[in-house]
Amino acid sequence: MKKIINDPANVVAESLRGLAAAHADVLRVQYDPDVVIRADAPVAGKVAVISGGGSGHEPLHGGFVGRGMLAAAVPGAVFTSPTPDAVQAAVTATTGDAGALLIVKNYTGDVLNFETAAELAAAEGLEVRSVVIDDDVAVKDSTYTAGRRGVGGTVLLEKLTGAAAERGDSLDAVTALAQKVIGQVRSIGVALTAPTVPHAGTPSFDLDENEIEFGIGIHGEPGRERIPAEPADALVARMVEAVVSDLPFASGDRVLLFTNSMGGTPLVELYLAHGIAERLLADRGIVVERRLVGPYITSLEMQGMSLTLLKLDDELTELWDAPVNTAALRWGL
Repeated sequence: MKKIINDPANVVAESLRGLAAAHADVLRVQYDPDVVIRADAPVAGKVAVISGGGSGHEPLHGGFVGRGMLAAAVPGAVFTSPTPDAVQAAVTATTGDAGALLIVKNYTGDVLNFETAAELAAAEGLEVRSVVIDDDVAVKDSTYTAGRRGVGGTVLLEKLTGAAAERGDSLDAVTALAQKVIGQVRSIGVALTAPTVPHAGTPSFDLDENEIEFGIGIHGEPGRERIPAEPADALVARMVEAVVSDLPFASGDRVLLFTNSMGGTPLVELYLAHGIAERLLADRGIVVERRLVGPYITSLEMQGMSLTLLKLDDELTELWDAPVNTAALRWGL
């Protein structure tokens, strides 16, 4: 294993120190337990949108803390759910009278720990709601989940709910919006290589040089099937079909297309794949109105990519375009 690290046990803490130094204009970091907090939190009169999960998926979630997105993010150890006390600390640090919405990816540890934290916060008199995102169409159950996994759609959900909170929507309204987004976003991922967790020191699974794992999870969980390596045209067509047929998306639908690198796939390949996906969707009469391309929800250094489609309407488009100021997403300022 070759990585730019010191002691594997300290990777997350040292990374957070670097994040805080690089982006002090938008966030601050509270340690023991570790929480990434919006620099001006708590913001009076506005819902605190909070998320989190295991580290190793950067910039998710800490890179999305700031104006127009998350009030706080709770990082666990690499590929490990954060503890309830850390989630509770995030709620306490950012939540006022408007309440908080917890965005939870559908992994068993995340669901249980965020649920416990919500109960602890409620005991403090804070109003807290939770939503669980499960946008992965690849499998029904997996290594870490009962039901579908929460993957690329999480990024879009955090942006849209964060924008709604920023404009002053109530907790009921932000929660309803979150459920709406969860109902109309779908994702699929593929892996060309496995990630290596620092404290493990070896790749998380074996994949032959001529194989692709189709339907991979963001921790390297198994997908739908292992297929022979194929040209980008065929692979992206397979991915588009899996996503479009699931909702299903139909001719005339307006969508946001999110083409994501799993960490090791370079932008030259990612834009190539994005162009193919745009063409295939146009052939189906699906109108791509908004786009996001880049490494926004990763799996350490895994080579691979994911496609996410969100069905848009005027409200969601307006919220997507709303100003955002975070380490990883920044526009409209």
